[in-house]
Amino acid sequence: MSQSLQVLIAGSNGQLAQELTRKLAFAGHRPVAMARPRLDLADVSTIRPALSSRAFDVVVNTAAYTAVDKAEDEPERAVAVNAAGAGALAAAAGDAGIPIIHVSTDYVFDGTKNSAYVETDPPAPLGVYGRSKLEGERLVAQGQPRHIILRTSWVFSAHGHNFVKTMLRLSRERTTISVVDDQYGCPTAAGDLADTIVALLPHIMSTHASPDAFGLFHATGRGTASWFSFAEAIMNGVAERGAQRASVIPIKTADYPTRARRPAHSVLDSSKLRHVHGIEMPPWQRGLDAVLDELVGQVRQE
Repeated sequence: MSQSLQVLIAGSNGQLAQELTRKLAFAGHRPVAMARPRLDLADVSTIRPALSSRAFDVVVNTAAYTAVDKAEDEPERAVAVNAAGAGALAAAAGDAGIPIIHVSTDYVFDGTKNSAYVETDPPAPLGVYGRSKLEGERLVAQGQPRHIILRTSWVFSAHGHNFVKTMLRLSRERTTISVVDDQYGCPTAAGDLADTIVALLPHIMSTHASPDAFGLFHATGRGTASWFSFAEAIMNGVAERGAQRASVIPIKTADYPTRARRPAHSVLDSSKLRHVHGIEMPPWQRGLDAVLDELVGQVRQE
């Protein structure tokens, strides 16, 4: 893309923010990642000063309260960040006349549908986290009509806290790991999601952008998995790279109770993204290979 854009990334330490910063710079854009205290979605007084600090062309909101279980005990904090803060950021972007890309979650669904969820399926979140993200979607859409909301799921990378890194750590500490085998979703590499966001920019920055270019889209790695089959793929990849692997034992959700309920089948259909924008994310296994190349390399150097 010939136009170099100055992009405000809300959040800087998260998996997606780190990958997006790198991918934007590689594509010739000028990313500016801001996090607390300079830009704190829980403190809306920080939002407009941060947005007006430079002449930004677009905003990408990767910041979120993602502690699913902890949210049950501090719902005010989850709502402040995921709903009120996200909405205030979108409203500020709307007033500034710049589009916003906002990242949401599969947890807006209850997981009772046997087939993949499409964007028009009615949401029914099971817990505080999902409800706060659903309200954030509503407020973002209200605050800036020129928005793209990307629902994604099971994000992993070589950064931060995620399932892949947890499995890798446990494989060095244990010989067996018990993993839930009756929850299904779409693993998504943060780098692949970042590539999708970069690819969306020319579609929404054009002065002739169609109204259809904006709105709600699902964006996940291609293919589905249970947490157990995802863990099996991780362990197989670990062994292929010459590192220690553990045996994975399938268990039921009932055998691993958590504070918050999780959707049993939160597979998202991303075909709208392909039909409208011509963007199809790669299979999640490709992203896993890239992350394991980096992570197992780190382990073997320790």
